[in-house]
Amino acid sequence: QVQLVESGGGLVQPGGSLRLSCVASVSISRLYHLYDMGWYRQSPGKQLELVARFTSDGSKIYANSVKGRFTIDRDNANYTVYLQMDNMRPEDTAVYYCNAARLTVNYIYWGQGTQVTVSS
Repeated sequence: QVQLVESGGGLVQPGGSLRLSCVASVSISRLYHLYDMGWYRQSPGKQLELVARFTSDGSKIYANSVKGRFTIDRDNANYTVYLQMDNMRPEDTAVYYCNAARLTVNYIYWGQGTQVTVSS
């Protein structure tokens, strides 16, 4: 079992910024560097979508809707992945989920989700 704990969600005004963090439990520490780490989000009535992904080999991928506004980073020494969200828009409102994946062995884990609301 892998435990992923998100934090940093909340209410922010349009144009504002928010920083999400996701920390993996110590049980995954020796294997953390092997995982692709990412952030997904889901709004009511919409499908789950990939927001950003930081792979184990160091590459980054972003959804077109957040490119240039969001930045994903990871700190392998502290088993943490971050999502810096700048210039936020109301359509960014969603529950954001942290994800850890080792696709070669079909190991996929999810955090519990954290609510992000962009509203004036």
